[in-house]
Amino acid sequence: MTDRQRQAEEMANAQIPGLTSENENGTVAAKRDVLDVSGAPTTPPTDAEIARITTDVIDQLKSVYDPEIPVDIYELGLIYKVELEDDRLLRVDMTLTAPGCPVAGEMPIWVRDACAIVDGVRDVDVQMTFDPPWTPDRMSEEAKLELNML
Repeated sequence: MTDRQRQAEEMANAQIPGLTSENENGTVAAKRDVLDVSGAPTTPPTDAEIARITTDVIDQLKSVYDPEIPVDIYELGLIYKVELEDDRLLRVDMTLTAPGCPVAGEMPIWVRDACAIVDGVRDVDVQMTFDPPWTPDRMSEEAKLELNML
């Protein structure tokens, strides 16, 4: 690394609150304040809230469509698991119809954005999985009817 690169890196690091030359080599940096601007309550959800959030999340998932198939991802069976934790983090495990799907990088973002607007959800974590692989058997009757597969 040249002196010029080292100086540029030092200038950039100087802009990071809590980062000093003493802690950039492995020691613990000063703890940063984190602000939660989601507006979600900080208490665990009640059973009534879980029921409402579940309905709202399903409605939001049904608003996300696979661009190549005229059926929403919920009815296609692309959503494997949705879990709301006590800290109101919503975890979504999903798949795609094929690993080479052209929107593989974008669809998890669509799902995250759709679910993030549900009242009472603090944050959304979307994970992709291909185990088990998706098959048309995962589709709902409604999706199969829409695609003339019945």
